[in-house]
Amino acid sequence: MIETTLAPTLAEDLLLVLFDPRSGSIHSEGSPLFHVLAGAVLTELALSGAVDIDRKTTLRGRQVRVTSSAAPTDELLLGTWQRVERKPTDAYSLVLEIGPALRALTLDRLVSRGALLREKTTTLGFIPGTRLRLAEGAGGAGRRGELVASLRSVLAEGAEPSVRTAALAALVSASGALPAMHRDIPWSGDVYARGRELQQGKWGAQIAGDAIAVAAAAMLSTALFVTIGLPGLRDD
Repeated sequence: MIETTLAPTLAEDLLLVLFDPRSGSIHSEGSPLFHVLAGAVLTELALSGAVDIDRKTTLRGRQVRVTSSAAPTDELLLGTWQRVERKPTDAYSLVLEIGPALRALTLDRLVSRGALLREKTTTLGFIPGTRLRLAEGAGGAGRRGELVASLRSVLAEGAEPSVRTAALAALVSASGALPAMHRDIPWSGDVYARGRELQQGKWGAQIAGDAIAVAAAAMLSTALFVTIGLPGLRDD
C-alpha cells in the first residue's frame, strides 16, 4: 500500500514540476529522468542525515553509508536506505542502480495523492491506453504552481532559496529540462548560469558546512554526468 499521508518527497515534487500539463508528458523522459529522481532520493536522505556521503572522492567515487539515525519511514526513501545499509556503495553506482524503478514508484505516489490523474484512452477506436492529467486543486495544479513559482523566483529573479528549493532547482537544472519549461520559467543565459551555480552548491552564504555531493546524470546523445552539490547544514 502506498503511503500518502506523509509530506511529499523531493522526488515527488521534482516529477510534478517536470510534468507538462499542456501535453500530459514528462520532461526529460528516459535516463535523465531516472537519474535525477535517484539524485532526489539520495539528496533527501543526505539532507535528513539518514545517509552520509564522503567528502573525499576515491577511485570509486564518493562513498555512501547509512548513519546511526533511524531508518526513514517513507517507503519511497526506505528502499534506497536499506540498499545502502546492506552494502555501502559509491553515489554514482547507486544512482544508476536505483533510478530505473523510481519513475513508476514516484508516479504511483502522485496518482495516489490525487496530484495526477490517469485516464483511459483508445487509439484508432480500439487500442487501449492511458494518459496523465494534472489534477485541479491544492494537491495537483495548486502545488505544482507553487513549486514552479518558487523555482522561477530563484532561477529567473535571483531570490535566495531555501534548502529544499535549492535542491529542487539544482535537480531540475541537472535534468536538462529548463529550456523546454520556458513557459513556466523564462529561459535565458542567466537562468542557465543560476541553475549551474545551484548544482555546484554556490548558494546560501549563511549556510555553513561542507558540500554534500550527490551524483545525478543528464543524458544528451551520449552520457554526460552532472554532479549536484548541496550545501551541508552543519554549523561552524
